[in-house]
Amino acid sequence: MIAIGEASKHSGVSIETIRYYEREGIVPKPGRATNNRRFYTADDVGRLHLLKRLRDLGFPLAEAKMLLDLSENRASDCEAVKELAEVHIANVETKIAELKKLEIALKQLISNCSRGNVDCPMLSRLRTE
Repeated sequence: MIAIGEASKHSGVSIETIRYYEREGIVPKPGRATNNRRFYTADDVGRLHLLKRLRDLGFPLAEAKMLLDLSENRASDCEAVKELAEVHIANVETKIAELKKLEIALKQLISNCSRGNVDCPMLSRLRTE
């Protein structure tokens, strides 16, 4: 049994985020010691670590919670995990395409910039679009 600070260190999840996850029911509330301090088990830390990895991969919290729940089912539904991951990949690909368009637009705007101008051509063009 370990305290919240150690759970944070081992899982990579900040103390405030752990408390948030507990308040929101994303992870179960831990046990309490006789002094009323939270104590965490290896399973609790593993759950937090998995949740951190899922969030690092960009899964929205609701989807990360679904995957966490699926992971805790000993006979987890691999097909459901795959479907969630495929939807996430499609969302990532859409975001990448949008970011590439943004990059092109910004490069076009800055290509109009020249040093020494009092009026910035980029800002002027943005005002008129």
